[in-house]
Amino acid sequence: MQLSDFDFHLPEDRIALRPASPRDSARLLHVPPSGPFEDLIVRDLPRLLRPGDRLVFNDTRVIPARLKGRRIRGDSVVMVEATLHRRLAPHRWTAFMKPGKRLAVGDRVSFGEGADRACLLTALDATVKEKGEGGEVTLSFDLSGPDLDAAIAERGAMPLPPYIAAKRGEDEQDRRDYQTVYAETEGSVAAPTAGLHFTETLLGSLREMGVGLSFVTLHVGAGTFLPVKTDNVAEHRMHAESGEVAAATAEEINATRAAGGRIVCVGTTSLRLLESAAAEDGRLAPFSGETAIFITPGYRFRIADGLMTNFHLPKSTLFMLVSAFAGLERMRAAYAHAVETGYRFYSYGDGSLLWRAA
Repeated sequence: MQLSDFDFHLPEDRIALRPASPRDSARLLHVPPSGPFEDLIVRDLPRLLRPGDRLVFNDTRVIPARLKGRRIRGDSVVMVEATLHRRLAPHRWTAFMKPGKRLAVGDRVSFGEGADRACLLTALDATVKEKGEGGEVTLSFDLSGPDLDAAIAERGAMPLPPYIAAKRGEDEQDRRDYQTVYAETEGSVAAPTAGLHFTETLLGSLREMGVGLSFVTLHVGAGTFLPVKTDNVAEHRMHAESGEVAAATAEEINATRAAGGRIVCVGTTSLRLLESAAAEDGRLAPFSGETAIFITPGYRFRIADGLMTNFHLPKSTLFMLVSAFAGLERMRAAYAHAVETGYRFYSYGDGSLLWRAA
């Protein structure tokens, strides 16, 4: 398929700069396999489910992964910005750097405060160890493990998507807004945004009606924001992301399916992880490792019956995924309806509940 197959008109003012408040007051477009769409709000979700269904959430926690600093090479100093992408070791991360062309292997980069720091133990300094394409580099930090984590938490900013960051700066409110209420395992540099709509009250209502809740972990990398640059979609390569499906969670999901319950993934990250862990016969196995799964129309889904997800950008890998799940023409119609009726798009935008095409 061609990249142009996944293009559509999106007015710039449809990209949300702040989330709905309260979280579950966001709009929710219900997209059944056929028939009319329903314009609802997230708080209506329980009436679209039934006892015995199971929602699967991604419990990753976003770290403040955007760091500003100075490249130091002799007497030459250049201001740079890093968005941490994937942890390789207790002291080593890959990162997307701007301006990447001004960096070379061996360069020292000092993040955070200037040279007047009172204590060297607070220094957040790194060495460029490798340099890849598109501004991606490997950074080896002087700090390691919990000390490095604490320094990043102190110095870093929440890595808002470029579509938001281009229009306003990150602030303290984003530290709350850009995190799910059930976030637990630190490691993501982008939020699993469908989960941002959930409140403790909504989660409690779902439990009370007999809907099961399961949690998996997929650490979302900054590669999720990268555009597809190949006209032939099959030539695109996804960045790898690390994830885990615990044995007990796999058994919960398998038991739900065996009993006739539906599996509804909250977010494309949960769906991608489950599909990476699924066997050909549809049984889910425990999983721990990396996945670079790229889902496009023609893919045969093994686990998910439903998908709750936000509205994605034109020509994005995420719009390709939802088109694979619910059907390209169905999604074109749903997105046209969303644009026409004022739904808000992307990370802080509204949600949709999709059912898998027959």
